[in-house]
Amino acid sequence: MTDRRAALKARHRRAILDAAKELISEDGNARLSVDLLAERADVSRRTIFNHFASIDDVVTTVCTEVLGVVIENVLDRISTAPAASTFETVSAALRSTDVPSLIAFLYRALGGFGAGDPRPQQIFQATFSRTSIDLARLLADRHADLDALGAEILVSSLMHGTEVIAHHWIAETGAVVDAESQGLWKHLLDRLIDSIRTGYPT
Repeated sequence: MTDRRAALKARHRRAILDAAKELISEDGNARLSVDLLAERADVSRRTIFNHFASIDDVVTTVCTEVLGVVIENVLDRISTAPAASTFETVSAALRSTDVPSLIAFLYRALGGFGAGDPRPQQIFQATFSRTSIDLARLLADRHADLDALGAEILVSSLMHGTEVIAHHWIAETGAVVDAESQGLWKHLLDRLIDSIRTGYPT
């Protein structure tokens, strides 16, 4: 009975997230209607709030899953080059991930960063924070020589730095992904990784 209940909870949670992603992709707007989300997921309004604290929590979780590709690439790197340093593992994963396309999706999904509405920026920031926490936990589990604090500091530096350069990239490109904007992203990411690796100018 307990297993069946847990499976039903997991199925409902997955249905809510899949429905939210569909609605955001269709409308390009993260301001979801609770009633529409419940209808699309085939659950009650109450079920949504049994799983998530708010609609913003649903949207942040969807966005975090999108950015989770970075974590998948870190796992691939760990399996193919287990002896690499943690810094190099995460840096290589960031370089091998099409982060601009992920950022463009998040930016469109949140409806841009309009003046006077802090909500999209808050969700964008929360997405990077959640991804950073998840990745730090994973690395601390996989690397015996890296304690939880060390993993959090390293990953936070790279992921929150990625958030910072994402804002610069959006301002320069309007979140349009093409060869030129991909080149700009590579330049910004190289600068971020080099700055963290070698230290900042005084």
